[in-house]
Amino acid sequence: MKQSLRGLLAAALVAFLVAGCATQSPSVVDRVPDEDPGQLLSQAEQQAPEQAAKTRLEAADILARQGEREDAFEAADAIDESLLSEEDRVRWALLFSELARALDEPRAVLRATQVLDDELPMQANQQETLAERQRWAREALDQPRAISVALPELEGQQIRRIVVALPESGPLSSVADTIATAMRQHHDVKGDNVELSFLDASRYSMDELYDRAQQMNAQLVIGPLDKDQVTQLEQRNSVPLPTLALNYGSSASNQAQRLLQYGLSAEDEARQAARRAWQDGHRQMSMMVPDNGWGRRVGEAFWNEWQGQGGDITNAVRYNPDSSVSNAVKTALNVSGERARLSNIDALFLLALPEYARQVPPTMDYYYAPNLPIYATSHLHEGRLQTRLDQDLNEVMFVDIPWQIPDAAVGGEEILPFASTYQNLRDESDASMFRLMAMGVDAYELAIRFSNLAELDGLNGSTGTLYLGDDGRIYRELPWAKFQNGVPSPILMPNLSNSDE
Repeated sequence: MKQSLRGLLAAALVAFLVAGCATQSPSVVDRVPDEDPGQLLSQAEQQAPEQAAKTRLEAADILARQGEREDAFEAADAIDESLLSEEDRVRWALLFSELARALDEPRAVLRATQVLDDELPMQANQQETLAERQRWAREALDQPRAISVALPELEGQQIRRIVVALPESGPLSSVADTIATAMRQHHDVKGDNVELSFLDASRYSMDELYDRAQQMNAQLVIGPLDKDQVTQLEQRNSVPLPTLALNYGSSASNQAQRLLQYGLSAEDEARQAARRAWQDGHRQMSMMVPDNGWGRRVGEAFWNEWQGQGGDITNAVRYNPDSSVSNAVKTALNVSGERARLSNIDALFLLALPEYARQVPPTMDYYYAPNLPIYATSHLHEGRLQTRLDQDLNEVMFVDIPWQIPDAAVGGEEILPFASTYQNLRDESDASMFRLMAMGVDAYELAIRFSNLAELDGLNGSTGTLYLGDDGRIYRELPWAKFQNGVPSPILMPNLSNSDE
């Protein structure tokens, strides 16, 4: 029953979504002056989905001819092209691919040129144009991205001597001990010829740690873990030794040469959730985040990424984790009486720990919103099989590290990155600390690749696919899963969440 209702709602949402978006090419629509695309877009909001798509196609075409490339691209990107006639789909593809190429958006070009696979009637020159743009996009995506970070003193060397600087006392000592334990065990499993030494970061200043590391002939340092210390380092012009910090600083960017930063960033997960929701066709989101510093940082990351794509935030709720879930859900979903009002909400972004998160879907069911898509971060997943408790999270989509969702991420434990270490650590570690174990493994793997930074860009790690940014910060892309019968299951294709199964 739930699946069929979900399919009906998805169809209704798609219809509403398209009646509020954008688009391309020649057709006369209700006598609106050619030079006023804004009026066309307003008019489309009152039209049936198919007519609205055609109207927005005209608006995007006008914007392009007026030289408003970015606005035209945004309009064409937002349209559901499946609602267009065959002729207009070809027009849309030609316009959208042209704009995307001009704005250096190869993935958008590939989306536009998918019409080549649908055998639509088109002229030979149109087909040739689209095929050429498709080749350009594929070549652009195949080219490795230039990396501006450089460690010339390590180029061509083998990494043999690493000093790990982590606190053995203080508030971060438990986290540090977990990471250090994983590093040691991974080092032992690999059996490589690397000398791994440890310094107690709680006993020394950063300058003293670097002095000691240099006395030990270290080629590089792993640490610090403390966010404030990382912030201090990234504000320097350079650090004394190549360094892999195990956190991200608070500055707008990392300015220090030789300093790379890596961690389990919840903000990265929020940004990925925003991109996924947009990719799945949603344009109007509600969001629920805890009313604390963590919630504000992660919520801001989602908000900025979502609005940067052109999406709207309908409601943003900062909830008290110790208060009633019902009150937060009622606000997030515009509940009137006992029914959610979803006319301007396509989906919900949820940042919550497991105990709170498990109460959200049943509360949404109560308010007649059982099929509203939910996108979440890894924090609602405890990382162990709890089918009875996690039944309440059924259909919730979330990101997590490969080591926490091996079946959904890669198809089984035996083909995980660093599977032998995974087996050793999984048998003896607390589920709540396992992400930190995976972080320790990936930190070691990143460090031994410092002599060839190109290897850091797209590294398949325990904590996701790792990418080195131009400022030395390492970002993660995580696999997606959704709960089915209380178990994380794979999401393989875009829009799977909007299809009947």
